[in-house]
Amino acid sequence: MNQRINLEVFKNFFKSTNAGGILLFICVVLSIIIANSPFASHLASLLAYRVGFETETVHLNYSILLWINDGLMAIFFLLVGLEIKREIVEGELSSPRKASLPILCAIGGAVVPALIYLGFNSGTETSSGWGIPMATDIAFALAVIGLLGKRVPTSLKIFLAALAIVDDLIAILVIAFFYSSGIEMSYLLYAALGLFILVIMNRFNVLNPYLYLIPGIFIWYFVHHSGIHATIAGVLVAMTIPTNDTEKESPLERLEHALVRPVNFLIIPLFAFANTNITLEAEMLHGLTAPLGLGISMGLLLGKPLGIFAMALICTKMKISSLPEGSNYMHIVGVSLLAGIGFTMSIFIAILSFDDMLHINEAKLSVLLTSLIAGLAGYFLLSNTKTTYLRQ
Repeated sequence: MNQRINLEVFKNFFKSTNAGGILLFICVVLSIIIANSPFASHLASLLAYRVGFETETVHLNYSILLWINDGLMAIFFLLVGLEIKREIVEGELSSPRKASLPILCAIGGAVVPALIYLGFNSGTETSSGWGIPMATDIAFALAVIGLLGKRVPTSLKIFLAALAIVDDLIAILVIAFFYSSGIEMSYLLYAALGLFILVIMNRFNVLNPYLYLIPGIFIWYFVHHSGIHATIAGVLVAMTIPTNDTEKESPLERLEHALVRPVNFLIIPLFAFANTNITLEAEMLHGLTAPLGLGISMGLLLGKPLGIFAMALICTKMKISSLPEGSNYMHIVGVSLLAGIGFTMSIFIAILSFDDMLHINEAKLSVLLTSLIAGLAGYFLLSNTKTTYLRQ
């Protein structure tokens, strides 16, 4: 008798909170292996292959890599935007008292790494990469803390999620204002008109979230051609989707639930696979100890913990807010190390920062190695922080 394949293993894997991070890690490793194998040129050719169409008025003929970075990543940013809005309306950012700690810690964790990077790179050709060490990768950071299970308070996981969401918002603003090219006002006005239509739909209580995606596609197109990075369109569309602070599932939550798996199991792994195909060269290894590499590594490994912990200390000592329930300062240090996992957003900003492929690849390699160190350090520190030391 033929034995059936047991699909429960796969079902359980994709239901796991850590599955996205594991898949992401596999894609990174696979991409680096291929990039340093005889198949490297085939992968490069595939990513450079152009897909789409173009007329005198419509320009949609781009490489597969650009479709991933500007197209699919707009969906990732749509999900991030939905998470930000939900947290503002009903979550950890819904009141000044609850929001103050993750917001201020995220600001400290963004500003200090940027200053450290500029300290190494000011006046050099790589000074434009100051935004690279500012970002936290939500998928990886939450995957690592998820592996700790009950060894850390649940409130600490919520704090990390809120901090990472605010961190993403800061990164989005940085991309919009500092990493966008010259503005084409006509396209920007068309995008504004599309956004106005979505606001009107919201005001008239249109509750089908998928109807918002139709004007959203046009907004993406106009934003892409306006000079502002196209992924910002995803966040703008997300802010117009209706939500509420009740138990009843809102249109925003419906769309968020629909996007979580495609983003975590397809878009982010695909982005990682397409953008970490780094062919290792001696020059790049030298770049790890050059101002570019040191700015990124010290920004993520030192700047993130310093900025987050300092803000947490100031907030608690000044009675602005309190630490997450059941946690202590050692937990905050551990979480701040996990926030040093830059990855997705850091690599994304690195691509926007430089024209020189050597600098882009050096930045990617620095982000990868530093994120690995930050993840391991945060994991081991949190796993060895004894419950007897928890603040009651």
